[in-house]
Amino acid sequence: MTETAAEAWMHWSDGRAAAVSAPHGQLALTGTHWLEPEPGEVPGLPGLWWSDAEGVRLRAVAADGIALDGRGGPAGPVEGEVLLRPDTDPAADAATLGELRLIPIEREGEIALRVFDPDAPARQAFAGIAAYPYAPEWAVPAVFTPFEADRPLVVPNADGRERPLNVTGRIAFTVAGEPHTLTVSRSATGLSGVIADATSGKDTYRFRFINLPLPDADGRTVLDLNRAYLPPCAFADHFICPFPPPGNRLAVAVEAGEKHVLTR
Repeated sequence: MTETAAEAWMHWSDGRAAAVSAPHGQLALTGTHWLEPEPGEVPGLPGLWWSDAEGVRLRAVAADGIALDGRGGPAGPVEGEVLLRPDTDPAADAATLGELRLIPIEREGEIALRVFDPDAPARQAFAGIAAYPYAPEWAVPAVFTPFEADRPLVVPNADGRERPLNVTGRIAFTVAGEPHTLTVSRSATGLSGVIADATSGKDTYRFRFINLPLPDADGRTVLDLNRAYLPPCAFADHFICPFPPPGNRLAVAVEAGEKHVLTR
């Protein structure tokens, strides 16, 4: 029996809630610690931490209890100095300290260490993601027009800093009887965008993300706003999500997709 669009959306929605509330999901993030070139402490963690061109450096002793996880599986406790390669490296590393998961990241040449704690208050208080009911009229055809070359647009981020957002083209579509365009980026599976609309900051979070399937040879794809989803920074303050680029704030009220986080 073929799954309906509404059933597929419900499975996607259930999967979203499960992913963000997983033991080391987005709700578990308790800190993003930007590292300096000189060894120093990270609050709440043993050992000395610093950054260099290759990633995160750690100096620890076995009694600290930090173990590497990422080179083919869990390893023994760190004794001495080790390198943890960041998430932008194909051979990225991670480490554990008890139930904590420690993830090196790189953003625009800067290195940080993220700490995920299953006992994070936000994860313990999570009661789901509020969303609009599925409505087929919010899934519309779209046409993608690429730029001649990708463009780095500098946009504000949730942490108060500005960073480049690489965009690759625009999609054109019609909703509520009006034509619109959005600037989008390439993703691993198609296209992605950062959007806001007339519900943002009122009925929904201040902005949302959206993914689109890879366009066909004529640029045709589908914009399903039922799958507009909350950015990571809606779940934890320590994410550095980009705000919508110029032109991606729609005047129409997009009453579709995820709204906000529910708490107990």
